[in-house]
Amino acid sequence: MSTVVVPAWTARRALALVERNAMIYRRSLTPLLNALVEPVLYLLSIGVGVGLLVGTVPGVDVPYAVYVAPAILATTAMNTAFNQTSFGVFARMRVEKTYEAILPTPLSVTDIAVGEVTSAMINALVTSIGFLTLMAVSGLVTSAWALLALPASVLISYAFAAGGLAVTTYLRDYSDFQYIQLFMLPMFLFATTFYPLSVYPEAVRPLIQALPLYHGIELVREPMLGRLGWGLLIPVAYLLAFGSIAMAVATRRMTRAMLR
Repeated sequence: MSTVVVPAWTARRALALVERNAMIYRRSLTPLLNALVEPVLYLLSIGVGVGLLVGTVPGVDVPYAVYVAPAILATTAMNTAFNQTSFGVFARMRVEKTYEAILPTPLSVTDIAVGEVTSAMINALVTSIGFLTLMAVSGLVTSAWALLALPASVLISYAFAAGGLAVTTYLRDYSDFQYIQLFMLPMFLFATTFYPLSVYPEAVRPLIQALPLYHGIELVREPMLGRLGWGLLIPVAYLLAFGSIAMAVATRRMTRAMLR
């Protein structure tokens, strides 16, 4: 088997792709607005609706909506980034053949990968700012440390944008996206989005703690509840490692696919 040489990248070339994507989104804000619709519905239906039945979360002593909202914010960053580097990149790679037109330019495959991930991170940050603003207006922000949710969202979006890019290199057609949902949906439901880790049996907790979204939620929820500690370095390290490994896999496989 021949060795795959991953080409180098530069910030200037990668930003050219970011600019290209920004020009597309500037013409239509619909994708970014759509990214906010789902989390707002979850917040209203579960955070507020179910919150009227739950009241205060035991052991945390905050209203249920205040507990759930940071998790939905983390999920918003995850979905925005992941969807752009999965559905969006798959279309540009396999259907529209956009990258075939880009490769004759000075941009390398790695420039494309870095540019797509950076673009996804920017969009995720924009949607996170929008959702955090909604939380503040709704009275769901209880700590000044809530501003740390924005850099946390950037790290979450990096991990899942790189993950989405890596996963996309394995997809053959649009029907394969159904397999992604077999992982993404259960992770969303069980990664302490709607209830604490303590509700699970002890034997199950390590499985929940192995989920990348769990660490994303911890990184957002803890500061937003005013709880800071050295333990937050664990989700930071996890997400950095997850994103870096996924990025290495993605660039290697994209290079093999597009330069063969």
